Amino acid sequence: MSPTRRSALPRFDSHDPAVLADPYSVYRRLRAHGPVCRGGTGQWVLTRHADVTACLADPRLGTEYPVEYHRMSVGEGPAVSFFSRILLDRDPPHHTRLRKAMHPAFRPAAVRALSGRIGAMVDALLEPAFDRGHCDVVEDLAFPLPVSVVCELLGIPAADRELVRPHAVDLARGFGLVVAEPDRAATHTAVTWLRDYIGDLAAERLRSPGDDVLSHLLAPPGDGGPVDLGEVVDNVVFLFFAGFETTMNLIANGVAALLDAPDQQRVLRESPGLVPSAVEEFLRFDAPIQAVARLVREPMSLHGHTFRAGRLLVLLLGSANRDERVFADPGRLDVTRSPNPHVSFGGGAHFCLGAALARLEGRIVFDRLARRCRGLVPAGAPERRRTTSFRSLSRLPVTFLPA
Repeated sequence: MSPTRRSALPRFDSHDPAVLADPYSVYRRLRAHGPVCRGGTGQWVLTRHADVTACLADPRLGTEYPVEYHRMSVGEGPAVSFFSRILLDRDPPHHTRLRKAMHPAFRPAAVRALSGRIGAMVDALLEPAFDRGHCDVVEDLAFPLPVSVVCELLGIPAADRELVRPHAVDLARGFGLVVAEPDRAATHTAVTWLRDYIGDLAAERLRSPGDDVLSHLLAPPGDGGPVDLGEVVDNVVFLFFAGFETTMNLIANGVAALLDAPDQQRVLRESPGLVPSAVEEFLRFDAPIQAVARLVREPMSLHGHTFRAGRLLVLLLGSANRDERVFADPGRLDVTRSPNPHVSFGGGAHFCLGAALARLEGRIVFDRLARRCRGLVPAGAPERRRTTSFRSLSRLPVTFLPA
């Protein structure tokens, strides 16, 4: 590509305050300019739905990055080996092996069996909020629900959940494309603490196995080969984080979207059967994960641009979900939208392992809200977390209007 053409492309910077404040206006301008833009050093960025969807399943793209990439992304420290071993950043055959080991806990039948237990958790969280007439959706619902669910799945004691929480929040900072310098030390500290905590739990499960994901991952494989304890610990740390982050953002972002759309609240209140459709629309409208990256494993061309092996393709899921070529009036929340081919759970071999569980938790929460509330209104200013890959709230005060 000629220098002139390269310089003509717009540049996407995930740390830009304009992106953190309102990514969708930025995405709209990028899509209007073209399907490809520049990112950081060695990065290309794709903005449109067709390209993002295709690349999520393209075998020429992978997620197993050289260790040098992790050092560049997060800085030297324990998080480098952590990101090198987790399911998210592995390619076949390692990805296939790890996903097969984890899949039984997240298959649809296993998730459906959790419906009653999750419903009881939601009721226990919402009843005090309904009695008060108000709550902070993040603190009182969106965070504690998925954390409780994933802790039960993994076998983390209920008494330790608040102890684990701040370290999991710090770990979230490490999942950006390039972690900001001020956040790197907290990421490494979180990895160290969580490894030690899960390592102690693993030692207990080896002595006395239970019926939880950690115990199953520690069981000898069918071929009788050894279990890599360090790999199990790192992937359980990852499952704990992934098990609450997406669902927390789905619930909080969904409520925030409804606060701005009283007409859609009314639609759900009058037709609670639309809740599954509404959950898909919340996922599309304000995607919990805004971007994922793929490593170019062999040269490929797209829209006249050649991507060399070793380059990084950044797939803007949040932009793809607002693509005017696919979604009518994409900036409007529409809980009846169908079809809704959003890409918020990714695609291909790396389609989100916990998608069914996140959907179930979201459906139960919004079903309860639709049936128990005459309306939701803001009770104060929302606050967003400063994250580059996640669309996340740290505070969302609401008032419930009783049914």
